[in-house]
Amino acid sequence: MATNRESAAPIIWLLTDNKPGHRNQLRGLGNRLRVKAGASLFWVNADDVAVPLWRALLAIPPSLDKALPHPDLIIAAGTGTHRLLLALRRLRNTKTLIIMKPGFPRTWVDGAIIPAHDGIAQNKDTLVTEGVINTVTPLARITDKPEALLLLGGPSPHFDWDDDVVFGQITHLIGEYPQWRWMISGSRRTPELLRARLDELAGPRITVADPDSTHEDWLSHQVAASRAIWVTPDSMSMVCEAVTSGVPTGLFQLSEHPDSRVASGVQRLVEAGYVARWSDHATVMGGKTGQEKPLWEADRAAQWVIQRWLSPDAGKKRKEQKRKTT
Repeated sequence: MATNRESAAPIIWLLTDNKPGHRNQLRGLGNRLRVKAGASLFWVNADDVAVPLWRALLAIPPSLDKALPHPDLIIAAGTGTHRLLLALRRLRNTKTLIIMKPGFPRTWVDGAIIPAHDGIAQNKDTLVTEGVINTVTPLARITDKPEALLLLGGPSPHFDWDDDVVFGQITHLIGEYPQWRWMISGSRRTPELLRARLDELAGPRITVADPDSTHEDWLSHQVAASRAIWVTPDSMSMVCEAVTSGVPTGLFQLSEHPDSRVASGVQRLVEAGYVARWSDHATVMGGKTGQEKPLWEADRAAQWVIQRWLSPDAGKKRKEQKRKTT
């Protein structure tokens, strides 16, 4: 692999285990690095590369596609990428970044981006984000049309899921706001019985999407057409996607499990005014939010990465810091 010239656009490898949530975080950060730094992105599927534990521990790279250009930065998300990331961590002139609280000492890689609900303190090598990074871009303008998007998860370790409670809140909203149009989407975790009940709601004002047949950019398109979004709180990624858009967002009410990291992360967003509780549904439907500025953590994370490793001055700063410590 040829080494990337310093003057060229940054080459970034995105290591994925292909889980949708992890891939979404990589896409969100990668997209902003492409826009802000002109980065070229190359996806590497960790499932296709067998990495024995000894290679990971000794940082001995496995054989990879010879067509891959030498990376300036390798970003990984998901535990399935850990061994490959660690095996690549000593590549010459390459920095390594993990998006999550890793299952190994953070000092083994150059940096980490970790959501606040994981309870890790921020330092020079760790950026703490509110919620999780995603691909949504804040909307320049919210539509005036009375259209709402309802996003449903399913049973999780973080909340007591109840089909009847969720369905009852959906029908309450629809009945309370008869002039609105509704787009309802379950997910792969939504119980089949609830999905069947939702299908029965379909009509002139209500569209029920099949989560198994939506394309990768479906959510962004639906968010852009919405004046209000309602989300079940069990999925931090869905909550953060809605909040990032800047569209007034509310949470369906489910009982949370004590000591749940996801529940505490959602509560942080509520307290900061980014998202409203079910009891404030009139505020959400009225188009009001508690924050003037959307929560765009992918953009903030990209700026952090650029300042640390990809800007023209980043190398000089690292050399100065090294001189001071020696």
